[in-house]
Amino acid sequence: MRVFLLLLALLAPAQAAEFKLATWNIAWATLRGPDDRAVPRDVPRRSEADWALLRQYAARLEADIIAFQEVDGPEAGQKIFDERAYTLVFPAENDIQRAGFAIRRSLRVTQNADLAGLDLRPQARYSLRRGTDVTVEVAGTPLRLLSIHLNAGCREEALSSSQQCDSLAQQSDILADWIAARQREGVAFAILGDFNRRFMSAGDEFAARLNQAAPLTRATEGYSNPCFADARGGRPFIDHILLGGAARGWLINNSMRVMVYAERDARARERLSDHCPVSVRIRTCLLYTSPSPRDRTRS
Repeated sequence: MRVFLLLLALLAPAQAAEFKLATWNIAWATLRGPDDRAVPRDVPRRSEADWALLRQYAARLEADIIAFQEVDGPEAGQKIFDERAYTLVFPAENDIQRAGFAIRRSLRVTQNADLAGLDLRPQARYSLRRGTDVTVEVAGTPLRLLSIHLNAGCREEALSSSQQCDSLAQQSDILADWIAARQREGVAFAILGDFNRRFMSAGDEFAARLNQAAPLTRATEGYSNPCFADARGGRPFIDHILLGGAARGWLINNSMRVMVYAERDARARERLSDHCPVSVRIRTCLLYTSPSPRDRTRS
């Protein structure tokens, strides 16, 4: 009888949780003035009504974790995300287009060292962006997350075809190293953000480099993006959510969603963003087993 009860305890799920994971490029979300040289002259400035509208969409998204891009620091972030509900995490850089996270305050989060190598030109006037690396604990289960915004200008071309594609190829190698490290750790992980890559075929060079480091599940695979779609239909995604390790099995089937904006006027992209939030639902399930003596000595 004791053996039977012990087996039940070992097989029963000790901790489980469902949560919503999203990525959102908010397009030049900055409060800097028109004379700031870091901001290109053609970037439109948002009104207070525009910021309020963004905040409404952030609340409507109701995601537990949002990987955001192009947010110029905490002051701009707090105009979009309710600081009473979310912890904001930014990389240690001054780039105007920072990639970071808004994480629900009920979740325990640890910020890891930035993936600084993604910024191939840190001294340039318009540098590239670092990756923001965090570990979030969900119902006792650690999930390693990386928010990224990769180099533009190589959406589907060969990685050897141009200078922009060469930069993206370098970034793919840096990401592959990060993925391989997570695979060695045995931790569940995800990469979220603006990849500036369409992944038009199963044999895409960029995707192949990442999948060589570890098997990955791309939540956007097989879907078209309805964000600002016209009569011709949706467009290929460049914003993606890649899941690795145990997180591949946590993805809830058919949970991928795009929150499209109700505003369809000519200025909607300037007031809001030319990207819509992309989200998935994840369900963690951790089976508890007592650590062996060998495991105890390693900890």
